[in-house]
Amino acid sequence: MIKNLVKHGNSWAVIIDRPIMDLLKISPESEIELTTDGKSIRIAPVVVGNAKSKVRAASAKVNAKHSKAFKKLAE
Repeated sequence: MIKNLVKHGNSWAVIIDRPIMDLLKISPESEIELTTDGKSIRIAPVVVGNAKSKVRAASAKVNAKHSKAFKKLAE
């Protein structure tokens, strides 16, 4: 399936069609996890109670908040 990005305020969005949402068993209220390898994006529903997902979310939050400090430390 090929999709185009849609302008949404100051951001861009990908519209997920109902059949895909049904297949993934997600709703508009569901939390989803975005991961990337720098070339592609993977979208997956967050599994409640999944420690790996919680660690990834916490790591992403810390990395976003302290990215400048981490870059300086890496120099």
